[in-house]
Amino acid sequence: MGAIRRHPIISSVLVVLVCLLLVVVLTALAVWRAAHTDDASRIEHVDAILVLGAAQYNGTPSPVFVGRLDQAVLLYREGRADTLIVLGGSEPGDRTTEAAAGRAYLVQHGVPDTSVVAEPVGTTTLESLRAAATYMHDHDMQSAFLVSDPWHNLRIKRMAGDLGIQGYASATWTSAARTEGTRFEGYLRETFAYLYYRILGR
Repeated sequence: MGAIRRHPIISSVLVVLVCLLLVVVLTALAVWRAAHTDDASRIEHVDAILVLGAAQYNGTPSPVFVGRLDQAVLLYREGRADTLIVLGGSEPGDRTTEAAAGRAYLVQHGVPDTSVVAEPVGTTTLESLRAAATYMHDHDMQSAFLVSDPWHNLRIKRMAGDLGIQGYASATWTSAARTEGTRFEGYLRETFAYLYYRILGR
């Protein structure tokens, strides 16, 4: 310790490293806490339900996407909103978009087609939420349930708020991401994704 005190540069580096570690730990705790909070338990009704897209295969939603879509159906059947907006564009080589595949799934599962909107824009969460914000603002909508996987809650609520959406997270716990390893990976990835967004805004 005496050697460290005699070298102010080393001391400064250690202080910075400790501060960075503290930021990461506190962010991880915030991600975990947000993941275990379902805003639908206290919010009765919103203007729309936003479903964040996930992989689809020639129009068939992936198991992760199905988990999100089923959660949206549950919220809709409970009368939490009159409009569902499915988000997500396409990757190179795709025959359709995540939004279109999700919309078709919802209609097949009993949601009236007049209640489902597809916003096939964006290959990132932020791009998709920007498209949703534009649609909502054009249709005088302000509030929405945000449906994704739980570890996304903190970041998507922050993004939605920055875009002028009063967002409430109501995540699915029935997606394919069920193992402890997969969930740990999700929390870890989202911790750094949230910090990346807060620092760089994207």
